[in-house]
Amino acid sequence: MAITSSKYAVTARPVSILAQLLGMVVIILVLVWVLHFEGGLAFKSENKKKILNLHAVFMILGPVLAAGEGAEKSSKSTLLPWHIYAGMVIFVLAVCSTEIGLAQAFISLGLGRTQEALIVNFTGLFVFLFAASVGLTVFLPRGD
Repeated sequence: MAITSSKYAVTARPVSILAQLLGMVVIILVLVWVLHFEGGLAFKSENKKKILNLHAVFMILGPVLAAGEGAEKSSKSTLLPWHIYAGMVIFVLAVCSTEIGLAQAFISLGLGRTQEALIVNFTGLFVFLFAASVGLTVFLPRGD
């Protein structure tokens, strides 16, 4: 729930803009990682790694970025708090799944200290920062 009575309240607008910018950075980093370091994307290919790369891209584009900030508020005020908290739980689960997937890719590929490892690590960092800014956007008051 948004805090409504505070003399020094921070509005959600700058944090929301930051969330959108971080989301764009995450998309760019994942696409650089998949297209440059992992050999590209393909729905059908002899190289199964290209097909698996679709998973990383769809996990970022789908649950985390497209559905991450939620839909319109419910019209029923009695269900609004439950709607907010349930949406945040689903969003946090999607972010955790993304972070675990990035960690699994890092470990299974044995990246060590390579440029590809930096891309994966910074992607994970920006996903986390994106999630934090979305969380702040949800719980800080609106500046309308």
